[in-house]
Amino acid sequence: MRELNVDLGERSYPIYIGEGLINEAASYFQKHGIGKKSPLLIITDSNVAPRHLPQLEESLRNGGYRAVSAVVPAGESSKSLAMLGDLVGEALDAGLDRKSVIVALGGGVVGDLAGFVAASYMRGIKFVQIPTTILAHDSSVGGKVAVNHPKAKNIIGAFHQPEFVLYDLGTLQTLPPRDVSSGLAEVVKHGLIRDAAFVDWCEQNADKLRALDADSLGYALYKGCGVKASVVSQDEKELGLRAILNLGHTIGHALEAVAGYNELQHGEAISIGMVGAARLGVRCGAPQDVYTTTKRVLAKCGLPVSLPKHYDVDAIMAAMMHDKKFSEGTMVFIVPTAIGSVEIRSDVSVEWVREIVEELKLEAEQK
Repeated sequence: MRELNVDLGERSYPIYIGEGLINEAASYFQKHGIGKKSPLLIITDSNVAPRHLPQLEESLRNGGYRAVSAVVPAGESSKSLAMLGDLVGEALDAGLDRKSVIVALGGGVVGDLAGFVAASYMRGIKFVQIPTTILAHDSSVGGKVAVNHPKAKNIIGAFHQPEFVLYDLGTLQTLPPRDVSSGLAEVVKHGLIRDAAFVDWCEQNADKLRALDADSLGYALYKGCGVKASVVSQDEKELGLRAILNLGHTIGHALEAVAGYNELQHGEAISIGMVGAARLGVRCGAPQDVYTTTKRVLAKCGLPVSLPKHYDVDAIMAAMMHDKKFSEGTMVFIVPTAIGSVEIRSDVSVEWVREIVEELKLEAEQK
């Protein structure tokens, strides 16, 4: 088992990465002082529930915990205010109190949603992240929890750190190929912002990662979580440095909104966004290999690297105007300066961004 720590003083917490950890869940709950008198609420989705929920319920029950489960429909559409209200109702019906804990069992959608329920319920109760996707190695660390608005992704949310992250690599073996590739987008992202050697490693081991080789996955997730933990430890609430974790997300979130949160998976949208950011980096003076390497590595991981032909540029730009990083005609963009290095720029004009989006669409049309 590998272990990392997110260093936030009194709110520090560990990330455990290994195989078979769900079977030992109760021991981790006990280790972290989670009491057995108040009920727990496990929130999961319709894809994860039949695969992993019985195992978690049994582990907690055998450890003396009383857990109630709520299953939401799989997919980004569950990250809504309506679903938030439904889950608060479930928590009330289950008798959750201030000492109860909410457990997020699933991918990024479940983690974001369950975390925001925990942040909102009784003005904030504890929660635990048990990610079951590769993509969630990013979202399960750092305490960003949220739901979507039809006009903007993650616009309604909070910072609410988990008690710990329990990452059972065995849960990843059931992922379909598209979900695997989508998750690898965030793995590569962590290398692109902080670790050029890791980007090279990802390219060399892309086939093993896509084949869910346990040793390769464990190493990749350890490295990715390590970058995330390091950045969050220095800037918990995104007052500066943490913004670098948004590489590719400004364009990516706009694509998700235009697609109605159902056509493109999150990692697919972020992949296209990172290629766009690399193009912008070259325009700002970065070497050409920032673009060619970014595009090549993402494609090797099975990810899209151009904008689907049917996407409307005007709609994408309108969606970006709702982004939290847009202000007074310019956008804050995370721009690569080299592989493994990025800078935060607040002087990126909307016109430049539009040109980049048009170039990404042109690439698809030329195929």
